[in-house]
Amino acid sequence: MVLDEMTCPEIVAELDKYIIGQDAAKRTVAIALRNRARRKRLPENIRDEVSPKNIIMIGPTGVGKTEIARRIAKLSNTPFIKVEATKYTEVGYVGRDVESMIRDLMSSAIQLTKSQLAEQQKEKVEQRVEERLLDLLIPQENKNPQTPLNDATASTREKFREFLKEGRFEEREIELVMQGRSKAQGIELLAGGNLEDIENAIQSLGSMFGTKGKKRRISIKRAREILTEEEMDKVVDQDRVIEIAKEKVEQMGIIFIDEIDKVAGSRGTYGGPDVSREGVQRDILPIVEGSKVSTKWGIIDTTHILFIAAGAFHISKPSDLIPELQGRFPLRVELNELTGEDFFKILKEPENAIVKQYIELMKTEGVELLFSEDALKRVSEIAYDVNSTTENIGARRLYTIMEHLLEDVSFRASELSGQKIEINRLYVDEHLSDVLENEDLSRYIL
Repeated sequence: MVLDEMTCPEIVAELDKYIIGQDAAKRTVAIALRNRARRKRLPENIRDEVSPKNIIMIGPTGVGKTEIARRIAKLSNTPFIKVEATKYTEVGYVGRDVESMIRDLMSSAIQLTKSQLAEQQKEKVEQRVEERLLDLLIPQENKNPQTPLNDATASTREKFREFLKEGRFEEREIELVMQGRSKAQGIELLAGGNLEDIENAIQSLGSMFGTKGKKRRISIKRAREILTEEEMDKVVDQDRVIEIAKEKVEQMGIIFIDEIDKVAGSRGTYGGPDVSREGVQRDILPIVEGSKVSTKWGIIDTTHILFIAAGAFHISKPSDLIPELQGRFPLRVELNELTGEDFFKILKEPENAIVKQYIELMKTEGVELLFSEDALKRVSEIAYDVNSTTENIGARRLYTIMEHLLEDVSFRASELSGQKIEINRLYVDEHLSDVLENEDLSRYIL
């Protein structure tokens, strides 16, 4: 299913597969996403006047804010990135500048577009890679096709082609010239350095002095991956990739800004680690309002990018954000704290439910786990109680409790191979009683 073709109920139904409850947040996000598709159908003179309705999701940790973003990313065939507001600082401090989120989004769009265009040329790429692998397996020194030697070589080549298709040569080693690629890894560690400028400088130096390829012996399987990447770069027109990616970013891009509350702070307080919080907000403001950001692929207009922000807002409040930024996030939706019943559903219903994960993990060792309804209800009660008496970390508490509950089985899984292990209410009470009875211990363990 393509996100831009899905109706609001279909988007919500897809989110329901992985996220329990939070219907208001799902509906708000679904409407915002659907409005992007609606805007594309408008006449050109109206289209530019319709701006996206940015969203702030408010709720404690572990209730599904980030999971909604993750699921949108999986559904989306459009540029999407998730960023943490806390990694940005205003100009003048050590850290990433806020405009880098647009460059990251464009980079993501380039990769997405390149893979989509390459997919259209998949057969052509596979044929070229096959021929190059055969050239490496059977080098042809004599180029005259009339000689009997080359007739024999041609016959051998066709046999080898069949072997390649059958996968017989996957582990066979060949010698391949690896082209040197200059990558500016770790450059961001340089305080105040513009990553793109440094990358461009390194690439220019590489092209000036030339980079000689190194010969390496690698398996056919690995060689196929390298050659496929090289051939894809050849068949895809880079200028067209940039053109399409730029259009996608400007018209359909989505940026999810997590931990927005961490840059809110309390209004009027300065000094210490809070010194750049309001500065980050002021730097984010023009990007959300709509501005031109310079990237190595050209100027990107951010006017129609959809921004979804999220934060727990335990210490600060949405009203602690600067008024101008508040105005740019007109839609606010509050996510509810999870109840014991929610925990029970989270354990059981989602397609990626934690119980299903443990069952599949133990199957790899030949151990069959059987969870009773009572056991799951008891785990849900414990998770809710621990969240109530200690820090409320939402659904993440289930991971802590389940890991502690199944620690013994996980450790001895190889010895228990071929057995069925039933996890019932009694088993849960036996394995968690010591921790639950000692409140101080439960604070550290659970």
